[in-house]
Amino acid sequence: MNMHELSSDGPLVVMASSRAVLTLPDDSLLLTPATISISPVTGKIVSIAPTLLPRSAFPSSVTYTDYSPRVLLPGLVDAHVHLNEPGRTEWEGFHTGTKAAASGGVTTVVDMPLNAIPPTTTLEGFRVKLAASVGQCWVDVGFYGGVIPGNADQLLPLVEAGVRGFKGFLIESGVDEFPAVSSTDIALAMTTLKDSPTTLMFHAEMIPPITDSVGDAVQVSDPPLAPRGNLDTYSTFLDSRPPAFETYAVEEIISLADLAPDLHLHIVHLSALECIPILRSARARGINITAETCFHYLALASDHIEDGDTRHKCCPPIRSLSNQDRLWEELVAEDSCIRTVVSDHSPCTPELKLLPLHLQTNSDHDSGYTTPTEEERPSLIRHSDSGVDVTLSKGQALVAKRTPSHGQQINGAGDFFAAWGGISSVGLGLPILHTAAAERREHGDERVPSLVDIVRLCAQETARQVGLSHRKGGLRVGMDGDVCVFDDADAWTLRSGGMRWKNKVSPWEGRAFRGRVHETWVRGSKVFELGGPNGGFVAGKPVGEAIVERRTV
Repeated sequence: MNMHELSSDGPLVVMASSRAVLTLPDDSLLLTPATISISPVTGKIVSIAPTLLPRSAFPSSVTYTDYSPRVLLPGLVDAHVHLNEPGRTEWEGFHTGTKAAASGGVTTVVDMPLNAIPPTTTLEGFRVKLAASVGQCWVDVGFYGGVIPGNADQLLPLVEAGVRGFKGFLIESGVDEFPAVSSTDIALAMTTLKDSPTTLMFHAEMIPPITDSVGDAVQVSDPPLAPRGNLDTYSTFLDSRPPAFETYAVEEIISLADLAPDLHLHIVHLSALECIPILRSARARGINITAETCFHYLALASDHIEDGDTRHKCCPPIRSLSNQDRLWEELVAEDSCIRTVVSDHSPCTPELKLLPLHLQTNSDHDSGYTTPTEEERPSLIRHSDSGVDVTLSKGQALVAKRTPSHGQQINGAGDFFAAWGGISSVGLGLPILHTAAAERREHGDERVPSLVDIVRLCAQETARQVGLSHRKGGLRVGMDGDVCVFDDADAWTLRSGGMRWKNKVSPWEGRAFRGRVHETWVRGSKVFELGGPNGGFVAGKPVGEAIVERRTV
């Protein structure tokens, strides 16, 4: 009766449902009834029956649960997360960031190489980051290395040490430790890595030579020399980073691709529809290049961003509804150039977001979430009559002025150019994508991903992107027992109390969602259960591991 079976001595966890998304031998995905047996000793899936077996089919010693009608999905792989530890742990850290991931069915995250101090641009920097992660991770964590000017000699040692890929910026990153690369640096990185099983990724924004000077810092950008509008108006910020920034960068990368024809090239957080035909043309010519987009580009639009709501500031920027429509079309297109969807969780402290007074609030906790721990409490948005001195990466001091009756109002509040750029959403991607797809379908658009497609975009292909498809991103015998139990009919609203990341600031606050993760299992251990004890983190302590195996594909 089993599709596949491995021998297992010892205890078994059996998860059954009338609906599960399984990975078949040819790597296709199938929504079907299934009964999945996992060894909590080895952490592996040992058998799968493509039918709903009853409790009576198993010995009494087996831990058996029928989750019907909830759907069993492979644990998601978020291949773009900024955890920031060590160095900027007040922004985010391994403990809180991976907790947030676990609460949303994400069982593997891959940490970006910048925003930590030191960044992961040297072998020693990687060792420091690994040491900081020990004992803190609630899900498994992989790591990217960075490409910056002058570190080409560190790239191959980082490959050997087990990084999943590399990232470079074609525009200033906003932090001094991670400068942008030139075409010469890109060429050197390509030739150095051309025979390695890895992925070379780029933040693809680049200022065209004929463009007005608009400030080239990605995360904290100065106003243009001649701004064409108010700095607290989103359209002013959007106009300062036009699609040409992205197309110019993509074309620059493609122009160098012949230096490493077998090397996988990847564009992170694609936002501009104008890049799609360029990438499609390159792929048609045999260039090994793909792209990802983000949950916020698919479900937030510039048309709806209010003045001063700097929670929406990110780079590349959130663009128009018409631009968004084209991204959705590409997700389900044949041989799409957009292969994955990720969070780009890039948090900071609330003060660095320069929020207007009316957004400096802590919402009531939603059901399924308990009072924050002492560790998490200091990161909530604080109100005080005392001044706050916040130092940005460029040394700009922001001083809060007293507002006796309403707490504190920060000078420069609502300034899209001075605010830190990044959207917090790790662990929220599944309900975001599922809800947005359902809403588009209800409005007559059938060109949207199904639940099976979402698994492909957010689990199977993200695992493949980082060389982990042999163990992550699928429900198949021999793979890690990473399972997400998803109730696709659960309607709920996100409040700040329901955000498990460290700083409770996100444009998703107050949004209504359809579909919610009820349990998350990592290698056969239940890590999260909605409404369970310990704020839902029923494992009691982190069970995640650092993934440092050397890539082979």
